[in-house]
Amino acid sequence: MSAGEKAKAKTEQAQGKAKTVLGRTLGNESTTAEGQAKKSTGDAREAKEKVKDAFKS
Repeated sequence: MSAGEKAKAKTEQAQGKAKTVLGRTLGNESTTAEGQAKKSTGDAREAKEKVKDAFKS
């Protein structure tokens, strides 16, 4: 996995988790959903990079 893409994935995952927690704390469903979507984007990016790495080997 390239370092840049790995960093982007981890950043998106962390931001998404933080936004989800914030939304739940404030009782804001919209913010919670946005956070979950951002985390999912990070998860997908990480999975894509792992698949690319698997085919490189």
